[in-house]
Amino acid sequence: MLLDPELHYLDNAATTMVDPEIAGAIHEALLKDWANPSSLYEPAVETHEALTTARGQIARTLGCQAKDLYFTSCGSESNNLALLGAVQTRTFGKGIVVSGFEHPSVQKPLERLAAMGYDVTVVDPGPDGTLDIDRMLDHVDKNTILVACMMVNNEIGTRNDVERLAAEVKRRNSRTIVHVDAVQAWMRVPIKLDNIDTLSVSGHKIHAPKGIGALYLSDRLVQAFQPPYLGGEQERQMRPGTENLPYAMGLAAAATRLAKTMKSRDTAMRALNRQLREGLKAFPEVVINSPENAVPEVLNFSEMCIKSETMLAFLAEEQIYVSSASACGRGQPSHTLAAMGRDPLAIDTAIRVSFCADNTPEDVDAFLNRFEDGMKHLQKIRK
Repeated sequence: MLLDPELHYLDNAATTMVDPEIAGAIHEALLKDWANPSSLYEPAVETHEALTTARGQIARTLGCQAKDLYFTSCGSESNNLALLGAVQTRTFGKGIVVSGFEHPSVQKPLERLAAMGYDVTVVDPGPDGTLDIDRMLDHVDKNTILVACMMVNNEIGTRNDVERLAAEVKRRNSRTIVHVDAVQAWMRVPIKLDNIDTLSVSGHKIHAPKGIGALYLSDRLVQAFQPPYLGGEQERQMRPGTENLPYAMGLAAAATRLAKTMKSRDTAMRALNRQLREGLKAFPEVVINSPENAVPEVLNFSEMCIKSETMLAFLAEEQIYVSSASACGRGQPSHTLAAMGRDPLAIDTAIRVSFCADNTPEDVDAFLNRFEDGMKHLQKIRK
């Protein structure tokens, strides 16, 4: 997919490059399916049918029915819509339990709910980056209306057992809503929706464009769901606004394509991850932050010497692109590492490398070579 062989893009947890075939499908839809799907004349009916087809294709990758899927603009909007809409359906309590290393689009809505009087309990991950599901469950009782936990952490790649969490939450309180942010998990790990009430996905993490996402909303919740939006009848009144059909079709095409290659991609990603881990052993200063159970697409480490922003700038001059934390943090220190209790030096020197199927062993070699050059050069300057 990369047109420039000298460019080594290793920040796929931030965003992926749009697949040219997906871009082509979107371009065709922009010209062909131009009508408003809510109108009643023939071109609009055809557009509505295309939207219905796209919805069904995405639903199949999640194992749900098409009617349970709602298009949004991104994963962040899906998270906001799910959380702010779901809590309005429960009046028997004020308890909310959430993991301590969620994406800001989960953290911020829950902070607002806390300010409104909801009792939000935050369960941080352990020092090794893993989340103790039992600790979260210890806080679930008859007053708990919502439990939120991401399936894969966006900064260090931790894979959380949300299936077990959801099942145990329902066993303790069947009325408790379970929300899952699956933005970093979709098309990387299998997703089972049993006992999950709301689940968010995003397009630009799977080689579709930015500006399209989706929300799964379980049939058992939809009747009482109160979305925070007012307006038109689109998306069955859950998300007003004319649907972005071309991007929805792009999302469907990307999901359908990647669903066929999950096993082979996982094998390839594990090989790249092992190569990078082995290469980093040459640097005694480096501390790996990603736990052993992390998805292979993400490897986070601290080099304990040079501030990450300085190292990232050095690497970028060589067209090697990685990151230090969540792209949504706009350069802010890693919230996840802080939640893990890592010291300030580890947080200030953290680097996240994240792979996709377009990456090769040559990308890893290029990163390791330039990283070594950066360590030598920047340490010399610092002295």
